[in-house]
Amino acid sequence: MSLWNHLLCHPSLFKMHFKCRNAVPASEVPYLNSSIKRFLVPDDKVAWSTEWSSYAPVEYTDPSINGKPWADTNDLSNVKFNALDGKVNRRSYIWYANATARVVRCAYYSSAEDLDYSFDANQRPINPMGRSGMSGRGILGRWGPNHAADPIVSRFKDGRLQFVAIKRKDTGEWAIPGGMVDPGEEVSATLKREFGEEALGGKTIDMGKVWKNGKRLYAGYVDDPRNTDNAWMETVVVSFHDYESVMDDVKLEAGDDAASVRWVFVDLNEPLYASHKSFIDLLKTSLDN
Repeated sequence: MSLWNHLLCHPSLFKMHFKCRNAVPASEVPYLNSSIKRFLVPDDKVAWSTEWSSYAPVEYTDPSINGKPWADTNDLSNVKFNALDGKVNRRSYIWYANATARVVRCAYYSSAEDLDYSFDANQRPINPMGRSGMSGRGILGRWGPNHAADPIVSRFKDGRLQFVAIKRKDTGEWAIPGGMVDPGEEVSATLKREFGEEALGGKTIDMGKVWKNGKRLYAGYVDDPRNTDNAWMETVVVSFHDYESVMDDVKLEAGDDAASVRWVFVDLNEPLYASHKSFIDLLKTSLDN
């Protein structure tokens, strides 16, 4: 069966598909960097298996991404979905529920045809988590999964857990300083590059001992406000905990893509971008264990 049909067996996963629909009234607040408003999707109409003849998602692809070297075109005839397409990884992550962490986690499969994502009548990929109220790509470059990597650099300060966070310029929310995986780039390289670009002002700083402590926490769908019916964010989250106080001598500096950067205490429960709160919950669980 297709990936989205597989997910119909797990209704609890729809909690990971909320911010692109109803974090704020979708019919009142426009999509990022636009005046376009989504078609409102109630919780009981999210699943593609639920009949909804009046569903009329707003078609939107931000004109600013047209012609960009990192963006697809509308011609899908030569695109190899559910596969490694040249240097572009168009394979997705497959879901399972982790009862211990109480968040959605996933396992990665490079070939299970029965778990591939599906397509609409125009042969465009279908968001495996369900309807979003918007078709097209929005501001995302790729049809289907858009892969990112999120490094959580953390430490204990005065007995309290904290992590490095950047303030996003597009939404004003605090976030883990991650970013998109370039075509052909290893995720391990993306994690280091994005942290340097967003949290160290683009500088190369010796954090060798920190990078050696990497622990993969998550790989899968992200509840991102940029998601649409045909394009969505996925990420790999890796924890880099500073056990030897290496970061005490590292000066944080916001890069061009960030409004600011600072250490955030986990116990303050500050609102975070997309699914990042769930990722921080995973961090806490991993350190407790």
